[in-house]
Amino acid sequence: MAIDSTGFPPNQQELHTCSIAGVAARTPAAYFGMVLGLAGLGNAWRAAEQTWHIGNGVSEWILALAAAVWAVLVLLFAAKALFAVDKLVAEISHPVQCCFVGLIGVATMLIAGAAEPYSYAAGATLFVIGFAFTAIFAVWRTGGLWHGERDHATTTAVLYLPTVAGSFVTATVASSLGYQDWGQLAFGAGMFSWLSIESVLLHRLLTGPMTPPALRPTLGVQLAPAPVGAVAYIAVTGGTPDMFVHALIGYGILQLLFLLRLSPWLREAGAVMGFWAFSFGATSIATGPIRLLGAGDNAAISLVAPVTFALANVFVLVLTIMTVWLLFSGRMYGKPAVAK
Repeated sequence: MAIDSTGFPPNQQELHTCSIAGVAARTPAAYFGMVLGLAGLGNAWRAAEQTWHIGNGVSEWILALAAAVWAVLVLLFAAKALFAVDKLVAEISHPVQCCFVGLIGVATMLIAGAAEPYSYAAGATLFVIGFAFTAIFAVWRTGGLWHGERDHATTTAVLYLPTVAGSFVTATVASSLGYQDWGQLAFGAGMFSWLSIESVLLHRLLTGPMTPPALRPTLGVQLAPAPVGAVAYIAVTGGTPDMFVHALIGYGILQLLFLLRLSPWLREAGAVMGFWAFSFGATSIATGPIRLLGAGDNAAISLVAPVTFALANVFVLVLTIMTVWLLFSGRMYGKPAVAK
């Protein structure tokens, strides 16, 4: 299976990059990970502003940047559907890249959450569109995966994206719109999807061949389920601290420590856009503890919250600088590499 350092098949790099159609054809759905990371950081700052009374609107500037990136990517994917439909079909059919397509709906729901304080109607409309895309794609893609006969080398943490990420974000944003009961249903869908997929992924990591460098950034998605689930749980329960949400955050911290231990191995992939896969988990592991502090939690969470918040800010800043460098150096799409 050939992929480039962004995790995108080189056979989808044929159109000339100077045209809109060429740029659209070369832009993978994985780039919506930027929206998740920026929106996640914006939500962490919203929580910090409410709990610690800091920021003076920093959250809204970050969320505005997330919305701008989202709008550009949506336009590029609309162009891909119009002018390079074969590239879109190939992406949806790819055993790894297919799951990233689900991020289009997830990112749209996060932008809905960002818009809701300014316009409930706009937030609700974007949420319905994002949820519909997420639900339809998750059912269609996951049902197709259940056919089996997959190459074990293509079993990566991106399998979480259609059902787990989609369900947890649905739960969070639905609750912010006033539908906590529907959010609880979505939380259950995400929770049990996560538990069932996790065992498959760990079996692959523990017993399968070593993940090649080009695919290693996808392991960043492994960080997300526990902290994103914690944020969703806080939203659907009203934020009251309890042992279960502490357990989710604790498991997220454990995953973070595992990934930090693997950081030299992960960096063998080079400076690639795929590292945005870590951003949603990193920002959610900051948001959850701050939300709990705002709800009256203390002790361990009061120590965890500032540390994870600082780490999330540094990490997203580094990713943003890397992305700007890749863009202006002409390396945003990488060079072909072979993953076996």
